[in-house]
Amino acid sequence: MTDQTQKTDGAGAMQVDVDLVRQLAELLDATHLTEIEVEEGDRKIRVARKAAAQAAPVYAAPPPAAPAPVAAAPVAAEAGAMAPTVASANAVKSPMVGTAYLAAEPGAKPFIAVGQSVAAGDTLLIVEAMKVMNPITAPTAGTVRQVLIENGQPVEFDQLLVVVE
Repeated sequence: MTDQTQKTDGAGAMQVDVDLVRQLAELLDATHLTEIEVEEGDRKIRVARKAAAQAAPVYAAPPPAAPAPVAAAPVAAEAGAMAPTVASANAVKSPMVGTAYLAAEPGAKPFIAVGQSVAAGDTLLIVEAMKVMNPITAPTAGTVRQVLIENGQPVEFDQLLVVVE
């Protein structure tokens, strides 16, 4: 610090080194910090700004999730158009909002394939919700006729996932 920061006026109040404060403010801008403090002996200079500028990225994260249901709707609509009664009568629906996975882990063999026979209680896919993997099982024995979602696709509550006849 310079001598100017250590001088006091006649009333004993500290004089501030304006150049140092400006340098610290520029350092905040350059490093994207919200606060910086310099201390020398019993003298301290603290420069801070509100963190409101950093709140924008938090609000920017949710919007990418919104387009996913829109993309999922045409898949369900196309499936419904191909077999409207089959998809609605024999479809397994998502019991929750989450992300659907067709295999236990990346690179693993999918749980099911179109044309495969399944028994009641067999795992068809997994829906991850809040970091918990929830197995979605076949309600009855039958054959997988359609898989209405893609691996890693966000799904909504009650969305059609798989048709088992």
